[in-house]
Amino acid sequence: MLERASRITSGDDYRGVVRRGVRFVGEHTVTYVRMNPKGGQPRFGFIVAKTVGNAVTRNLVRRRLKAICHDSEPRAVQGADVVIRALPSAATATWSSLHAEVDRAFAKRGVTRALTDSPR
Repeated sequence: MLERASRITSGDDYRGVVRRGVRFVGEHTVTYVRMNPKGGQPRFGFIVAKTVGNAVTRNLVRRRLKAICHDSEPRAVQGADVVIRALPSAATATWSSLHAEVDRAFAKRGVTRALTDSPR
């Protein structure tokens, strides 16, 4: 699971990434990316509203998104702040389609490096 240092916890940080970040809209998620001027390790935040489903469904979607980000964290660019907003269709999405969509968003927005790239 993501460590506390790898999570966005402040409401101001969430707002900054969502308002000023570059976004990628997918079928099940909207991903916002903003480079943190202070640098540091990549941080991830998740927004799963009540429109996604009941509490059990929302928590399942949030856990899936956290696991996907945890898998991508070693390849993530330093200083990247990422917020993923789950859309209602995320509740019925398969693990593989959700994972592929988030990976595409990360690759398109420059959040992750290819496995052959040298670490920055």
